[in-house]
Amino acid sequence: MKTETQHQQGQLFMTFEEIKQPINQELETFEATFKASMKSAIPLLDLITRYIIKRKGKQMRPMFVFLSAGLFGPSNEHTQRAAALIELLHTATLVHDDVVDDSNLRRGFFSINALWKNKAAVLVGDFLLSKGMLLALENKEYQLLEIVSHATKQMSEGELLQIEKARRLDITEEIYFDVIRMKTASLIASCCAAGAVSAGADQVQTLKMQRFGELVGIAFQIRDDLFDYEKSNNIGKPTGADIKEKKMTLPLIFTLNQMSLLERKKTILEIKFNSNHKASLENILTKVNQSGGIAYAQQKMQEKLDEARLLLADFEDSTYKTALIGLVDYTINRTK
Repeated sequence: MKTETQHQQGQLFMTFEEIKQPINQELETFEATFKASMKSAIPLLDLITRYIIKRKGKQMRPMFVFLSAGLFGPSNEHTQRAAALIELLHTATLVHDDVVDDSNLRRGFFSINALWKNKAAVLVGDFLLSKGMLLALENKEYQLLEIVSHATKQMSEGELLQIEKARRLDITEEIYFDVIRMKTASLIASCCAAGAVSAGADQVQTLKMQRFGELVGIAFQIRDDLFDYEKSNNIGKPTGADIKEKKMTLPLIFTLNQMSLLERKKTILEIKFNSNHKASLENILTKVNQSGGIAYAQQKMQEKLDEARLLLADFEDSTYKTALIGLVDYTINRTK
């Protein structure tokens, strides 16, 4: 019977528990820190934030913070605040995203907007963002606030760039990477940079960790996009969901680039007007599979991962470094 530690492509990957092992104590402390950072005297707000805490995920982003910090020294109160600041930002963006996407579910649970309507959800997201800023300002964590504020700005810009380009379905590969670098990778980059700063890393080391996180985030998003072409994924994402939503991801962009001008125009029109029809969707998915678009996206994902691992090679070997590499492997090779 297989466990999470499996041989894949000749490699032995760590289990999730093995990855967490060096930072178990930090994560336990973080539970209390994060819970306290969300407290409110307003009963409705306190009820909603308690609901958010109950349905939390695997806390991958705090793990990136603590493991990155471990490369440079022991975690401390600055690291705890860095992790809380990142998680407050991340939670706020998820709440707002559900409103923007009109989504009623998040990880199998009802979203905030589904239970308390859009107005309350937007205000809760604003509250979480303000709590994060106050947490940093009250403790004079100006460098951490700068790192996280930069990520917030980039995430907003990435979303808006994607909306702008989705209207015309004219996203090039270069724009695709700009979108995912800002929209997804910026947050993981800020996790790694904030963790490094909190443990005393210098500017060069911090920038290296920020770039590491960015590369991992880009690879993570490509992997997520590839789920759209897998008939048996376990993440609850239906096959072709991105195509139905007119999202131009790397496998599809590559496929369109291989076509003649006429065929490309016909396929774009099919995506724009018929992608909700089963036959048209199957036709588009077949074209992507036959064009080599999936293999191309996997190759680009691997290039980003190789570059990220190369950046870590300069750091001294430790349980933190091993676990950080394990966390990267876990996020990329996940099936759910």
